[in-house]
Amino acid sequence: MNPGKGKIAPGLHMVAVPIGNARDITLRALDVLRHADVLAAEDTRSLRRLLEIHGVPLGERPCLSYHEHNGDRARPKLLEALREGHTVAYASEAGTPMISDPGFDLVRAAREEDLPVTTAPGAAAVIAALTVAGLPTDRFMFAGFLPNAAGARRKALSELAQIPATLAFYESPRRIGAMLADAAATLGGDRHAAVCRELTKRFEECRSGSLAELAEFYAEDPTKGEIVVLIGRGSSEKISESDLDSSLEAALDTMSVRDAADTVSRMLGVKRRAAYQRAMELAKERAQND
Repeated sequence: MNPGKGKIAPGLHMVAVPIGNARDITLRALDVLRHADVLAAEDTRSLRRLLEIHGVPLGERPCLSYHEHNGDRARPKLLEALREGHTVAYASEAGTPMISDPGFDLVRAAREEDLPVTTAPGAAAVIAALTVAGLPTDRFMFAGFLPNAAGARRKALSELAQIPATLAFYESPRRIGAMLADAAATLGGDRHAAVCRELTKRFEECRSGSLAELAEFYAEDPTKGEIVVLIGRGSSEKISESDLDSSLEAALDTMSVRDAADTVSRMLGVKRRAAYQRAMELAKERAQND
């Protein structure tokens, strides 16, 4: 290891790598991978292939495996390299480290010791899906992988039902049909959703529809590949009039009627027209009482 090269600062560098298309890597990420003293990866074979594609020599540098099954054993070696002032680059199997990735314990341990941590940001499947699906992105919640067991999966979905945001999940092709069926039953079959598959790859696909329609399709048509499921926010049926009024009243203290309606409709997941009409009524009542 050679910490004196001066190409990148000593510390832990979390490197985002492509989710499919190998060209979706940043110049900065390549610089980090080229000059780091130690490389670590969730899947060292994937990282070695990426280095070969982009002509980055590994040389004599160590390339260590770091994943959920060996983290307790591998983490001390990486932390020791950081304590010695070396540069350590960690890459997930695909996409951005820390997003459904075992890098969390490594970053937490480095932070606890006040060791420097930085990121070379880039591709993430959840962001790619939100980019192409046409569902609202002003507020979204990434929920990772749902539980395998049906009962636990439905319980997890029910806990997310009232969140006024687009819900984002990673899912296995083996479970996609069951997951969509449970989502339709738990969240409502009419909720708009999208199944994004093999993003940035040759057979990229984004199929949209209601949860009921998608559940029916994937029950009869098994699929393959990496999958992101997006589910639109729920209807406004469970938002009470008092909740709507209190939110609008607070917004009208500092905003115009139009801006208050826009803000509250996004916050509560209610239709903008309904929020605007009620905001107009409340603003009129305020004017009469002044």
